[in-house]
Amino acid sequence: MRAAVLFQTGSQTLEVRDDVTLVDPGPGEVRIRIHATGVCHSDLSAMTGVLPQPVPFVPGHEGAGEVVAVGEGVGKVAVGDHVIVCWNPPCGDCSHCRGGQGNLCVNIFFGMTMTPHFKVDGADVYGFAGNGTFAEEMVVPWQCAVKIPDDVPYEIGALIGCGVTTGVGAVVNTAQVQPGSSVAVIGAGGVGISVIQGARIAGAAEIVAIDPVESKHEAALRFGATRAVTPEDADAAKAEVTGGAGFDYVFEVVGRSALVKQAYGLTRRGGTVTVVGAGKNDDSVDFNMFQLFFDNKKILGSYYGGADPRQEYGRLIALWRAGRLDLEGMITARLKLDDINQALELLRTGAAIRTIIEV
Repeated sequence: MRAAVLFQTGSQTLEVRDDVTLVDPGPGEVRIRIHATGVCHSDLSAMTGVLPQPVPFVPGHEGAGEVVAVGEGVGKVAVGDHVIVCWNPPCGDCSHCRGGQGNLCVNIFFGMTMTPHFKVDGADVYGFAGNGTFAEEMVVPWQCAVKIPDDVPYEIGALIGCGVTTGVGAVVNTAQVQPGSSVAVIGAGGVGISVIQGARIAGAAEIVAIDPVESKHEAALRFGATRAVTPEDADAAKAEVTGGAGFDYVFEVVGRSALVKQAYGLTRRGGTVTVVGAGKNDDSVDFNMFQLFFDNKKILGSYYGGADPRQEYGRLIALWRAGRLDLEGMITARLKLDDINQALELLRTGAAIRTIIEV
């Protein structure tokens, strides 16, 4: 079959191969025919080594498709089911899962990340985060295959599989934005746009998008931002919108320590900073003990939407059906697998909110 493979960490280019083979699904595993996959910044981060990932590997973790084979013991999904790929599947039994925080479960995740299911020239090839949606087909634990109604387009399911769940969930689950509040969002890419949509759905009165790429500002306004500014103008926006007091909620959606510090400075005393971006392991943020005590600000991490993704998918589909969540509008390019490097360049330059690869 065909898949896009990265053979060396740091390479900017994926090689589309037509001689990739896939192991058969073992006990508890399913084989999924991928129909649509989104191109997420985390894929770039894995390619550059910001996120740890063994090589060679097939990137991609934001996908949707159809189950074409199931292994022994699989009873919750069947051949023919339409599914969203859940890249960090909850086990359903641990304390995190029982407490409604299935996004924090790693009982399945760690094992699948170190289990190569692809092969090229007889050598093992991993899937990014145990997935690898930049391929025609993939094998994953059955918990990764979350069934959705057949009338939900694959491209909509793909977006929900990562970026939309991460962004909207950060607002409604992690930060729990209140109606009438003020919000600032640092980073207006695909996840940032999802945060903006989440803040709009939550009823925020002011939503300020902050991004250095001015071409993204129009899109941010279209999806619910009340104003959009460059980082240099963020303090002026803070003064205008909040009278200098600071925003009730600020979301960092890039993954850089300097931007977390900026987010902290834009937040009012007693407000909430939510870190959504995935950054480098050695990129540290420092705060002094007095400011942490005196400012009384909450600094929250938000991983995969802050709740059980299986439940979140259904809620997001309902919001999409009701016209409250614009997912079609987030798709700014539709390309084929052969065009995957073009899709990555659109992501690097900020020219696309989300590119869908039709596999």
